[in-house]
Amino acid sequence: MTTWNYGLMWAGIARKDPQRTAQIYGDVTYTWGEFHQRSNALAADMLAAGASHQAKVAHYLYNCPEYLETTFACWLAGLVPVNTNYRYGPEEILYLFDNSDAEAVVFHATFVDLLNQVRDRLPLVKRWYMVPDESGNDVPAWALNYNDVVSRSVPDVVPAQPLSGDDLLFLYTGGTTGMPKGVMWRQDDLITVLGRGGNAILQVPPAETVEEVIDRVAPGQRGQVALVACPLMHGTGQFSAFINMAMGGCIVTMPNRNFDPAKLWDEVDKHQVNSVVIVGQAFAGPMLEVLDENPGKWKLTSIIQMGSSGVMWSQENKDGLLNHIPQMFITDSFGSSEAVGMGVSVSAKGAAAKTAQFALGPNCVVFTEDGRRVEPGSGERGLVAVGGAIPLGYYKDEAKTAQTFRIFEERRWTVPGDWAEVNTDGTLHLLGRGSVCINTGGEKVFPEEVEEVLKTHHTVRDAVAVGLPDKRFGETICAVVEAEPGADPKLEELSEHVRSRIAAYKAPRSIVVVPTIGRAPNGKVDYKRLKQHAMDTLGVK
Repeated sequence: MTTWNYGLMWAGIARKDPQRTAQIYGDVTYTWGEFHQRSNALAADMLAAGASHQAKVAHYLYNCPEYLETTFACWLAGLVPVNTNYRYGPEEILYLFDNSDAEAVVFHATFVDLLNQVRDRLPLVKRWYMVPDESGNDVPAWALNYNDVVSRSVPDVVPAQPLSGDDLLFLYTGGTTGMPKGVMWRQDDLITVLGRGGNAILQVPPAETVEEVIDRVAPGQRGQVALVACPLMHGTGQFSAFINMAMGGCIVTMPNRNFDPAKLWDEVDKHQVNSVVIVGQAFAGPMLEVLDENPGKWKLTSIIQMGSSGVMWSQENKDGLLNHIPQMFITDSFGSSEAVGMGVSVSAKGAAAKTAQFALGPNCVVFTEDGRRVEPGSGERGLVAVGGAIPLGYYKDEAKTAQTFRIFEERRWTVPGDWAEVNTDGTLHLLGRGSVCINTGGEKVFPEEVEEVLKTHHTVRDAVAVGLPDKRFGETICAVVEAEPGADPKLEELSEHVRSRIAAYKAPRSIVVVPTIGRAPNGKVDYKRLKQHAMDTLGVK
């Protein structure tokens, strides 16, 4: 049986064709040989600092070449990459680094001040690596300059134990049950669900071994170029990058930290990008608008595929993009951090799919809550479950693992909480999460987290956070507020109050003041009723 491991795979690709382009970032280009050398140097330093086998390494970075270099360094050294949401506040960062048992942190310079607030409470961290950026922050005394470390030429690292398919990746997800949870993916399982070097759109079949993946790389030929516009810190961006790198491809990332659709199309033409990776409507809406406003400005003839995962993406928007780029396929994947391959929708010019309609993945089943399979065309609703290659569970959380990873038909499945119906033709009609999780621009927001902050404001007696439909972001957060007697809560004040405590994207964008939240005696609230009241009050449909 083959050992599916990214360290072995990527190092093999780099040795097979070191001059092949691996990463492009603005005017900076790295070959696969340079990608390997820089990552190997970082791996060597982390091991020299005492990082133990399968030690956790937090990536506290915006999109940049250093993100995948840090990941590659982990693969080479037998360490565990840990994604970090760069929008988190100090307490959220502290929780994530502490919960993951991080022994090293690679961070952008702009986060120096925030890390100074929590660093002393993270005794496990042996190394801090600062990546310089436009913030101009100097390297603090407690950190190393990342560029100095990776510029060294050192022998290939020898990990404490041989690289294995059991080596892990942690993907922290906000999910629907409170604080972030670390999804534990074995590399063997992850590589399997990500196609083992194959690509259905390009008609490249999965490989049978790592050696076959490496053998497919033809020196001197150009690899597939993918522009990852969404954050690498999330599963969609990260896993899409892994898929392309397993084909010996090149990843383009955008130097600007605020999304600029015109700049994106500039980069597509400049680098002859073949695949564009986004997260639904929040990206696709502005991208279509700028194309409509500038007909013929960009050629866009190199694009073969545009892909998204994780949020709803309207068919109207897909049709508009296909009018401008008629040769491409649009793949809209249905999945989560815990469940890759739940379903996929493929649209092409003249052959569009419907919004929220997905072809079931090969290991995907819809079960009723008592474990019966939902029959196609029955109109019965059930929970979407994925079997086969799935994660081990959540790191250090057996209770939540048991809630999500369940046994049906004497087999283990991932059941993230998505409800669906199965159409007569076997396709899946997604209904949404059974929980009250708010999905805004691809970010999952747990309402209670926002509510607890809102209730600390002096004008608020009680509060509930609900998601309101939004064409661009999928949903935006609305604060439904019961005011303190004589108080007059203001949206600007409450939003700023939330931003001062937790991530800015969790701040409400609208407010509805009610006489009472109307909690039941057990303290529960009727989210459905309050959401509808907010929509009616604000005229949202």
